[in-house]
Amino acid sequence: MHRLRNGLKTAVLLGGLSALILLVGQVLGGTVGLLLAAVVALGLNGVSYFYSDRLAIRAMRAEEIGPNRAPRLHAIVAELAATKGMPMPRLYLSPTDSPNAFATGRNPSNAAVCVTSGILEILDERELRGVLGHELSHVGNRDILISSVAAGLASMVMILVNIAQLGALFGFGGDEDGPSFFEIILMAVLGPVAAGLIQAAISRSREYAADASGAEATGDPLALASALDKIERVAQGRPLPESSETAPVSSLMIANPFSGKTMMRLFSTHPDTRDRIARLHSMSGEQR
Repeated sequence: MHRLRNGLKTAVLLGGLSALILLVGQVLGGTVGLLLAAVVALGLNGVSYFYSDRLAIRAMRAEEIGPNRAPRLHAIVAELAATKGMPMPRLYLSPTDSPNAFATGRNPSNAAVCVTSGILEILDERELRGVLGHELSHVGNRDILISSVAAGLASMVMILVNIAQLGALFGFGGDEDGPSFFEIILMAVLGPVAAGLIQAAISRSREYAADASGAEATGDPLALASALDKIERVAQGRPLPESSETAPVSSLMIANPFSGKTMMRLFSTHPDTRDRIARLHSMSGEQR
């Protein structure tokens, strides 16, 4: 039921984002502009999709770790991967004090799971197993593909807005059927905001889905709930330094790695941790 509800929500949100593109494209770019935006967005996000694992690992300065260096970590991941019927992903360790973890890679055969030194420091083995179950669920649920599609669709909105603004600035495409100056300004403001809201909502729905399927894989929802509580509390005192490199990786992580104090909830890529914990307690049959 959890998986069905989250999957349906994601499908509805992706449909909404597609409808937004058609609306913005019709108003601002026409058929030619829509096709141009699609080609550019496909190219930009296609590169990101195929190289997402390398880019994320490099941004976190992580290095691959073998079973000799982290035998328990490898054993837990191997067990969970076998439970989910997935190939064993590559494992990486980031020398970062901020406690977090993420999974990346375009498919299960090219997946990588990265943990920080901070998360290994604060979690016990049971909690770590809960986190790794969540991350492997992202891989199994093809969330990198889903997020890439969402990013590509959101990029199309920005490209269409830029095309319309350039047209208004240089005077091309300004026939009677073209968008008015007011329409361009309205779409330039509302289009990207709406696309950002939907993209963030898709990301939150995939986090809920990974929580649910990860808890099913481990059979221990309370382990993940305990881990999320610890990660959020410790991360507030050890936030990940914000930079142009770490910002894109933050959406992949199991919890918001930044301080979060100035983030608007509607634009957050992560659900509220209290709500996630409550849902996990509900899965276990406990009320909190």
